[in-house]
Amino acid sequence: MKIKKYILFALTALLAVSCHDNGNWDAVDPAVGMSSYGNQNLTVSNLKTIAEVKAMYATEIAYGGLKQVTEYMQIQGIVVGNDEGGNIYQTLYIQDATGAIKISIEQSGLYGPFAVGQGVLIELQGLYVGGYGKLPQIGTIYENPKNGNIQTGRMSRYLWQQHYKLIDIPGLSPTPIVVTNMNQLDLDKDCGKLITLKGAEISVADGKEVYAPSGTGSTTVSRSIKGMSNVILYTSTFADFANSIMPTGKLDITGIASRYNSTWQIQIRTEDDVKPAQ
Repeated sequence: MKIKKYILFALTALLAVSCHDNGNWDAVDPAVGMSSYGNQNLTVSNLKTIAEVKAMYATEIAYGGLKQVTEYMQIQGIVVGNDEGGNIYQTLYIQDATGAIKISIEQSGLYGPFAVGQGVLIELQGLYVGGYGKLPQIGTIYENPKNGNIQTGRMSRYLWQQHYKLIDIPGLSPTPIVVTNMNQLDLDKDCGKLITLKGAEISVADGKEVYAPSGTGSTTVSRSIKGMSNVILYTSTFADFANSIMPTGKLDITGIASRYNSTWQIQIRTEDDVKPAQ
């Protein structure tokens, strides 16, 4: 019995050494440096702006492809969109001074640790960058069971834990870009950012119509904005406010300026993002 004990002890020690011998953060024992909120071992070694990452993977983003990041590379930004209101599903939108990007994560309750304004450092090595409808996003590889297409999908909660660290980023705040027409924005540079569309009027709002009624055969409902042909209000039927009556008249609508190809899709985060025009 003693011999078996010594053999087991030796094997455990050997495995522990092998996990740390190459200095690669991704090979480190996940229990070391891990907390409830991310990987405390992450450090900055090759920091890129979000705009730089989008430029590096511009082809994949534009054509619905994806590509794995194979070198150490980090981005950092603040959270401008999370799942608090149920309209943004298993997704964070991260923004820095140069742009914004979607992070796809198979996890609910993201608004707890990732409140709007929270700073995040993200290690991209091993993750995938791609696009859907030309909206840039970070996640992992996913095969669509309906058509077999390979696309960017949601990374597991465990994988995400290894790739981020909560940080403070002085000088960045979740202040929306204020516009009166979506044509004032650039579809490539500004998609994913937090915006406020002032003086907008929802076309079908009549004091009775709700944001996203169930029974439409779809999990999302699009509402047009009067006088604007390239923008819709995009709401999930699972949003907390899906069955709330849409306000009428001129409104200031704050939300994530998502996109699908050449159409803006404004995703409000909570019902409080829609207010009477000021």
